[in-house]
Amino acid sequence: MKVYADNAATTSLGEVAFAAMKPYFTEVYGNPSSLHSAGQEAKEALERARNAVAQEIGALPSEITFTSGGSEADNQAIRSVAALGAKKGKKHIISTKFEHHAVLHTLEKLEKEGFEVTLLDVHENGIVTPEQVAEAIREDTCLVTIMYANNEIGTLQPIREIGAVCREKKVYFHTDAVQAVGHVPVNVKDDNIDLLSVSGHKFHGPKGIGFLYAKRGILLSNVIEGGAQERGKRAGTENIPAIVGMAAALTEANTNLSEKMAIVSKKRDRLIAGLSEIPHGALNGDREHRVPGTVNFCFEGIEGESLLLLLDDKGICASSGSACTSGSLDPSHVLLAIGRPHEVAHGSLRLSFDENMSDEAIEYLIESVKDVVSYLRNMSPVWRDLQAGKREYIL
Repeated sequence: MKVYADNAATTSLGEVAFAAMKPYFTEVYGNPSSLHSAGQEAKEALERARNAVAQEIGALPSEITFTSGGSEADNQAIRSVAALGAKKGKKHIISTKFEHHAVLHTLEKLEKEGFEVTLLDVHENGIVTPEQVAEAIREDTCLVTIMYANNEIGTLQPIREIGAVCREKKVYFHTDAVQAVGHVPVNVKDDNIDLLSVSGHKFHGPKGIGFLYAKRGILLSNVIEGGAQERGKRAGTENIPAIVGMAAALTEANTNLSEKMAIVSKKRDRLIAGLSEIPHGALNGDREHRVPGTVNFCFEGIEGESLLLLLDDKGICASSGSACTSGSLDPSHVLLAIGRPHEVAHGSLRLSFDENMSDEAIEYLIESVKDVVSYLRNMSPVWRDLQAGKREYIL
């Protein structure tokens, strides 16, 4: 059986999105900045897509800037607010220890430019509380940036409550919502969000396209200089096929979303129950407060890389964490942030899927992971030491 269980890394291009994109490769291919009819036809498609994605998150079309994806949107959001803060003498930023590296690396660069960054600790359940945010905000705080849903363990943060704290303290609030939009209901107004990052390929849209929501009145700094596209805030000819495809994919993803969430959550819970039967393993992150389709486990006494390779031999595509760090030999910073020790964090497995995952595939995942973990432990000198009592079990 072939099972793709790595949707958190990327999803297949949906048929609806693909169909929407086709005409803009060969028929409506004008440059939307051109004044002639071909260009204006492309411009109309661009603005229809802008209206569509804005509607899906409760924003105004004028608050949407198309980007190459979530990483660019994160960079532009954080750097823009940092620049606004610096003008007022406010150079303190709050985030968390388990953010995506698009956020963490941007913050590291800002520290070198004289900003002070506070990275909040993450509770063992993979959640940061509004109280932590409130306690960390200072007079010179210009930005709080906390992800909506964690990309490795799938935990959902109390975004609406955190946003309310920021609103009360008059501090801008940005959220990396790459793993949330299209999977759970997101409304920027209801959730008290000032800036929000989205990537199209996480909900069956094309790769290389995303958008940044910035509340009306927030002046964005340019990350890419050049032409006057995107109201002068993102230079470069807009990728009309990708933009149209993303808009179609997001509209489809949000259609009957509550029903889809219920279906996926049931499959997720069955997967968690099955994998929980493996001794000395543990679910990473809160069992309830998580996106419907992401499950992350640690298994003591094994290496995640070997686990992935053997699962691949069984036709299963999975991950040990973020695809952005798959070449790293270091354990996941997310798992370390929630308190997993290095030797356990190395034995992690992330399985992510949507409503298209069959019940048969879920059962195959459970049995395959059980088989591979048992096989690897039988070969592991660490596991032999644990069983012999020469080491103490952690999980």
